[in-house]
Amino acid sequence: MPSRRTLLKGLALAAAATAVPLPAFADTDAAYVPPLHQMRGMWIASVVNINWPSKQGLTADQQKAEYLAWLDLAVQRGLNSVFVQIRPTADAFWPSPFEPWSEYLTGKQGQDPGYDPLGFAVEETHKRGLAFHAWFNPYRVSMQADPAKLHPDHPGRKHPDWIVPFGGKLYYNPGMPEVRKFCQDAMMDAVTRYDIDGLHFDDYFYPTNTTAFDDSAAFAQYGAGFPDLAAWRRNNVDLMVQEMQQRVLQAKPEIAWGISPSGIWRNKGTDPLGSETNGGQSYDNLHADTRGWVKKGWLDYIAPQLYWYIGQPPADYSKLVPWWSDVASGTRTLLWIGQAAYKAGDPAQAAEWQVPGELSRHLTLNREHPEISGDIWYNANDVKVDRIGSISTAVKDHYQRPALAPVLPRLADGEPPRRPVVAYALRRSGGVEVRAVATGKDEPFLFAIFRFDRHAADGAFADARNLVAVVPGDRQIRWTDPDGKRGDHYYAVAVDRANRTSKPSNGFRVL
Repeated sequence: MPSRRTLLKGLALAAAATAVPLPAFADTDAAYVPPLHQMRGMWIASVVNINWPSKQGLTADQQKAEYLAWLDLAVQRGLNSVFVQIRPTADAFWPSPFEPWSEYLTGKQGQDPGYDPLGFAVEETHKRGLAFHAWFNPYRVSMQADPAKLHPDHPGRKHPDWIVPFGGKLYYNPGMPEVRKFCQDAMMDAVTRYDIDGLHFDDYFYPTNTTAFDDSAAFAQYGAGFPDLAAWRRNNVDLMVQEMQQRVLQAKPEIAWGISPSGIWRNKGTDPLGSETNGGQSYDNLHADTRGWVKKGWLDYIAPQLYWYIGQPPADYSKLVPWWSDVASGTRTLLWIGQAAYKAGDPAQAAEWQVPGELSRHLTLNREHPEISGDIWYNANDVKVDRIGSISTAVKDHYQRPALAPVLPRLADGEPPRRPVVAYALRRSGGVEVRAVATGKDEPFLFAIFRFDRHAADGAFADARNLVAVVPGDRQIRWTDPDGKRGDHYYAVAVDRANRTSKPSNGFRVL
């Protein structure tokens, strides 16, 4: 009798593993070896209904259908991870004991949407063999400035001293220790209760570097010993980052913790350690010492938003990539690049963004920097609409082989999964059907299926040149290779949730 989980996975497995036939591998750079591990993610934004749900007040079934369509898109584009915004404005996409239901679900803050969006999203994401990174905005409370419009039970109503209005919005005050702890508690509730793969912050910290953000009372209470307001504020953000790391490591060390900051730490004109740019500085404007977090080892990964074209003044993608690579070099912090899918083909953008191959050129440039282990695309809708073919060009040029998500350096030495068995590889009417079976007590998260034209030695599995599919895990899986033929040799590798890989299975030759 098949398990309930096996039955649930059936349809998702078919979609994930057989929807898009794999093209024969080709690349403009004949010497390029496609990596086995590479972050390929996209952001799914919920604030003001940017992506999901597409509007307020959809039924639970409509919201579920929309989310499944985003997962189908991720599979179609060759992605392996989604970063889903589940706390856009001090609210929740799950039944949280700390904060109210998000208004972006139902149109009314605090109203139960009739299901658990986070629980649903995590389960469905994993069925497709994708990783789910829970995206939180740490301090934003509301996109409007009237505290009276918050839900009556909102923490900001109960603790009005926690709230700072600025720029037509409301924020939690990062300088209050009780606020920092509360925000961490609210986010850790999702981390501890749900089977997520990562905890993710975006680029919003302090909204300004001026006293117009009025935290003077907190500075008077807690700012002793700091040379100025900016240094105190920066320390407050540092504490949030450092403490989040400690809490993740204590509660769920197997998940990834990272931040996607704005792309410029400081300009070289301000600081000799800065980049050759002349744009907004996160260190000064947002009080976010992004370079320091990497150097101090407070993050598993950093994903700077390099939303500029190659050659763009005053912030050139081709100058920021080597700068960030140098920052990450020699650290245990992975470097992924935030890519501006939203700019490609937008008629309001510069001429360089009207060239279909601009984003593909970014990924080609990344290859010159081994510190970079992938990209995240903003945002999901732009990945879908593919204006001027910019996304499909990048996919064709760079994602022709599947890829596993990266392994966190701190988890790399953990116990790998047990070597699986390929039970058969048989010719069928639709190609070659491969059956792989797990041998360990733990069910693999994924199976990586390799195809060779001859027997393969163990060293042949270190890259993706012969990787033909990544299939959602189970005790056993069946996958059909539409391009398989007589004489091909198939192997399976088991992959765990940390993306660690087993030794390759036995090889099975197609007769």
